[in-house]
Amino acid sequence: MVADDQELVRSGFTMILDAQPDIEVVAEAGDGAQALDAVRRHTPDVALLDIRMPVMDGIDAARAICAESTCRVVMLTTFDVDAYVYDALYAGASGFLLKDVRRDDLVHAVRVVAAGDSLLAPSVTRRLVADFVRRGRTTRSVTSSPAQRLAVLTAREEETLRLLARGLSNAEIAAAFMVSEHTVKTHVSNVLSKLALRDRVQAVICAYESGLVVAGEPGETGEPGETKPGPDADQDR
Repeated sequence: MVADDQELVRSGFTMILDAQPDIEVVAEAGDGAQALDAVRRHTPDVALLDIRMPVMDGIDAARAICAESTCRVVMLTTFDVDAYVYDALYAGASGFLLKDVRRDDLVHAVRVVAAGDSLLAPSVTRRLVADFVRRGRTTRSVTSSPAQRLAVLTAREEETLRLLARGLSNAEIAAAFMVSEHTVKTHVSNVLSKLALRDRVQAVICAYESGLVVAGEPGETGEPGETKPGPDADQDR
């Protein structure tokens, strides 16, 4: 399902996606309320939502969609002017794309998110975490201290979370640990399960909220939260 209040943008994305043999656009929407209604009626696997829409914005629509269904949400944003992308993480969004995304990247993003994984454009990830660090803000309701929350993790799982937050792919983590990628996937799955996190996106934020990773600390790879390019950088939970 594609939702954008600009008809040309919406139609363009629909044409690109519908042209793929494994993707069918079952509905379009011009605002968040229409998007929510379309998800209820058509039960799509993925909803592509613009953030700035009339009647109901994309964040409120994402929150309702994720609460009511198993539909995965990808947010579309012109990030320099969208001040609320960070909040969409807590609404349950699994991916963020800039509106000037290339055709192939758009198709790839839908496939990745439909498969149950998460995807962030690296520039969006940097800004999300930098904004969190700058504001020192915690929007997630936490009933225990950060240290207590991470206490459920084994030492290897905690280190896995640290490396995830620093942008390492599963292949890079496997190389660092000198184990197989399958073993790393098991560690990642355990981290998400034990901390009740939806996907890698929320894992990054959790790592910063808990103080496990600090922006600019020695050993951090690239910008805070940046996803490094790699064969599985965007594809493995």
